[in-house]
Amino acid sequence: MKKILAVLTIASSLFLTGCSQTNEAASIGDFKITQTELQSSIDAVISERSKVDASQMQLETGDALNRGQLRFKILMHTFDEIAKELKLEVTSSDIEAKKATIIESVGGKTELPKNLVNAAIAQQDFDTYVRAIVISEQVSSALAASGVAEADVSNKVGQLLSAKAKELGVKVNPRYGVWDNEVGDVVAANVTGDAVKPSTK
Repeated sequence: MKKILAVLTIASSLFLTGCSQTNEAASIGDFKITQTELQSSIDAVISERSKVDASQMQLETGDALNRGQLRFKILMHTFDEIAKELKLEVTSSDIEAKKATIIESVGGKTELPKNLVNAAIAQQDFDTYVRAIVISEQVSSALAASGVAEADVSNKVGQLLSAKAKELGVKVNPRYGVWDNEVGDVVAANVTGDAVKPSTK
């Protein structure tokens, strides 16, 4: 599951700045990710950990978990925007077929919850995650068909993600940190630099 998730974490140049709206965790163009929505996923991830044996897992907690969930949501929406731009069709049948493949690959339905916990994906976000995989695979297939070398396809998908995010204009609430272009992630704010220190409850 982590290997599959890694396919969706190849964007490295998204540009995020502070959100001005109180309940906004982030925005991508006109699309808003509210703190309420983000917290719902965070709470679900934490709750689902108690239902499986996570003793051998290295799981994010606190601010790191918050940033990881926010980045996940930003990437998922960016894939949706790419699908719109390229006029890609993702049907419910596509999603169900991919879900079946993933479930089989992790050892069946009984093993899925444990794998989702290990990948920090809330069960309520699983369909969104699968949809992004389908989009990524469609984009990859189109790139390969256009003559892009197989070894370069992942980088090209990452470039598409980066370009689309910049085109839309992505902003993040500074309470969750800042965007680091070097690592392609929402990271803790550095109070010694230009970043705004995240607020604490």
